Amino acid sequence: MADALLQARDLTVRFGGLTAVDAVNASLRPGELVGIIGPNGAGKTTFFNAISGVIAPTSGALLVDGQDLAGQGPHRYAAHGIARTFQTPRVFADMTAAANIDFGLQFAGRLRPAPALLPDADAILALIGLSRQALYPAAAITPSQQRLLEIGMALATRPRILLLDEVAAGLTEAEVEAMARLIRRLRDEMGLAVVWIEHAVTTLLRHVERVIVLHQGRKIADGTPAEVVRNAEVVEAYLGDEMNEETA
Repeated sequence: MADALLQARDLTVRFGGLTAVDAVNASLRPGELVGIIGPNGAGKTTFFNAISGVIAPTSGALLVDGQDLAGQGPHRYAAHGIARTFQTPRVFADMTAAANIDFGLQFAGRLRPAPALLPDADAILALIGLSRQALYPAAAITPSQQRLLEIGMALATRPRILLLDEVAAGLTEAEVEAMARLIRRLRDEMGLAVVWIEHAVTTLLRHVERVIVLHQGRKIADGTPAEVVRNAEVVEAYLGDEMNEETA
């Protein structure tokens, strides 16, 4: 796909005899909002780790701007505009919220041009709704605010691609909807390409434009939310039980 920002080609990750990601092909275009769903153990986070440089794939290619970054360190991915969050927020607990954002700006943000919407740490804190917490140590803010702060740190690296790993986990229903609106705003106003893993399937399907479904490390579907919920293999592997659980 010529206009893809990121392309995974036959991306495979093995841990000993376990194949966690099995020859997955996927692409991401500029400005896309894509969700990744699948049962526990489907390989979602391992796939994220491989496309953000946290782990090296066993085989396959990961093309960013036509360059194969497979096996290179996270700093190389950051330099190409890829930022991510983690299931458990990784923030500097003893540093203030503002200092956490400044770290992101110094780490990789200085290497990339600042978008007009987010020229500095104050603007990033305002966007994520943490201006009042700017001088609080990260350890003193709530877990949901720590999730927002980690997104702010990712934004500080001036990314083109934002990878979000279960940012709605543990949030209230109102907080989940607020998070979804923030994610849409980042895509709409900053033009970011966003890939969002989420266990809250109904929330994800309401807000993304394309869904990739992983099952036992394989990609079993890639399409619009409407197409995916009608896919018999997806319903059998995952959505039937998941939708019933969420409805209950």
